[in-house]
Amino acid sequence: MNKTTPEKEQSKYNKLIVVLSILIPIIVAVLFGVKIPNVEPLTFLPPIYATTNAITAFVLIFAFIAIKNKNINLHKRLMQIAIILSVLFLVMYVVYHMTSDSTKYAGEGILKYMYYIILITHILLSIIVIPFVLITYVRAITNDIERHKRIAKITFPLWLYVAISGVLVFILISPYYQY
Repeated sequence: MNKTTPEKEQSKYNKLIVVLSILIPIIVAVLFGVKIPNVEPLTFLPPIYATTNAITAFVLIFAFIAIKNKNINLHKRLMQIAIILSVLFLVMYVVYHMTSDSTKYAGEGILKYMYYIILITHILLSIIVIPFVLITYVRAITNDIERHKRIAKITFPLWLYVAISGVLVFILISPYYQY
């Protein structure tokens, strides 16, 4: 019998994980600088993608609770929903920035420093979390549960921070949006 180990099965995904982990931030950065001419700014999108981030945070928390209660099927479905929501967020975020100028933060004092700390950590961790999410997901679908659990302990708080900090960035900058 030629039984495939989880590690061998995962190795099929390694190149894809590396490629996506590099390409996604590059594509987002490139598209961030592209403006679609003669298109009305899609100023309705920021509250929608901020809400998507908030829902993602709740889904991640419910997925964590589901797995703690040993409800594997619910956990699996919720994690798939979290991935879909994160992709939807990213698409809306990029489309918004392709049709709208970036909003400058005009707050002052301690809020200004808080905003930039949250924004910078949000951006950096949103890039860092990509391979973690992909590796964690691959370990789950290849049934490498022990290694899945180990990396999930890192992925979960990173991803949750990215989702929550995205909402905080929106809340802090929303008074300065031009609707």
